[in-house]
Amino acid sequence: MHMAFVRTRIKRERNSTVTEQPVMSPLSTLLFLLLAFIRPSKPHPTDVFILAGQSNMSGRGGVHNNVWDGVIPPECRPDPSIQRLSASLQWEEAHEPLHADIDVYGVCGVGPGMSFAKAVRSRNVVMMGLVPCAVGSTSIDDWSKGGKLYGTMIRRVQAAVSWGGTIRAVLWYQGEKDAISEELARAYRPKMERFVGDLRGDLGLPSLLLIQVAIATGQGPYKDIVRAAQKAIQLPNVVTVDALGLQIAEDHVHLTTQAQVQLGKMLASAYMAHSTASPQVLSTSP
Repeated sequence: MHMAFVRTRIKRERNSTVTEQPVMSPLSTLLFLLLAFIRPSKPHPTDVFILAGQSNMSGRGGVHNNVWDGVIPPECRPDPSIQRLSASLQWEEAHEPLHADIDVYGVCGVGPGMSFAKAVRSRNVVMMGLVPCAVGSTSIDDWSKGGKLYGTMIRRVQAAVSWGGTIRAVLWYQGEKDAISEELARAYRPKMERFVGDLRGDLGLPSLLLIQVAIATGQGPYKDIVRAAQKAIQLPNVVTVDALGLQIAEDHVHLTTQAQVQLGKMLASAYMAHSTASPQVLSTSP
């Protein structure tokens, strides 16, 4: 009888222990799993800028004999609030060379993009996004609607704003290639005006600001004709920044690193002078 009593007591104690264990309800389990997998969303750029044109936009600052020296001035060093859209269409922290995975046919170095972004950031507390699109040794015809470069640029811009954000401006530095012949140089203005109209139309931004750089060098003898054509463009919200007088590298075509830094600041000044214009948002919604 004594042994039977002990066994009965142990059984009851075990049963009591089991019944006292907490049991999670289905709703509590669901909440627990959600909290386990939810992560803070990564902030995406609010102000988006398109960088397009030739090699002086993609950047050859510090490139000597097809090798970049790796020197990054303070004005071009990374900043967590400045992002770039990679070739795989993902936002990442911007760093030099900005166009390394875009302008893949040349050796990229320092361009004007980072110094531009940091100068703008110093005046405005925003998350900036740069969309590199420039490719070296390309003519205005290469950028015409229907071509590969134009189509790639449109797709990259649409991907950039699919995360949300406002397209603030296009930074454009191109024209050296069109200085190789008088015919191309004299045809530059109408082709550039058509490009601006097509870009604004396809992005649905009829007043999109475009800041162009008047070329300081050329790949041929007709640089001055291209420069005159650039300065003669009278479209609304097309602003010209002149690169003439900036330091040129030993190849007689590309800007030096310090010249690129200075150009970026000039582009920033031009942008901030026009930044009171109403923001325009490209929506990808149907």
